[in-house]
Amino acid sequence: MFNLGHQRRRTLRWPLSKTYRAISNAPVDQTWQMIVNLADVSWHPLLRRTNVPYGLMPKPGLIYEAVSALLPLPFRIFVERVNPQQLLSVRILAVPGVEERVTYQIQSEANGTFISYSIMLRGWLAPLAWSLLQNRAAKVAEHLALAAEAEGLSAVSGYLRGSKTGRRPSRHNTQFDL
Repeated sequence: MFNLGHQRRRTLRWPLSKTYRAISNAPVDQTWQMIVNLADVSWHPLLRRTNVPYGLMPKPGLIYEAVSALLPLPFRIFVERVNPQQLLSVRILAVPGVEERVTYQIQSEANGTFISYSIMLRGWLAPLAWSLLQNRAAKVAEHLALAAEAEGLSAVSGYLRGSKTGRRPSRHNTQFDL
């Protein structure tokens, strides 16, 4: 009556996903520049460094290498979608058995720049990966907001320092001309 020999193995078929949000006083342009500057990930709690040359902008199809802040192992990141100043979606190819997709979204609101960081894990190793990533992933949106605000403040203070001396500020300190 019961066929015990053909039991199906129970696997995790639904993704583990979570979205984290933050609000920043930095303008959308400033926040977007922090996201797309793939060479500088000093603000990112999950990444230590990348092999992207300074100035290379993400485009769909770009594959680059990064090193995790958790384990000093390199992995590949594939850029899936880019909507300038709105969305960046990447797929992380780290470990067989885990499919990871990360999406950054930003939009201008009346009370500041709204930042959304979504992470989705799929595969049989997803629960293990989630247990390792969860604490740091919760801080990504907040760290991005703080880094964009700090960058904006340093650009303004660099401009003000240059104007007090009667000189034009150097291009290394500012990202805009007033």
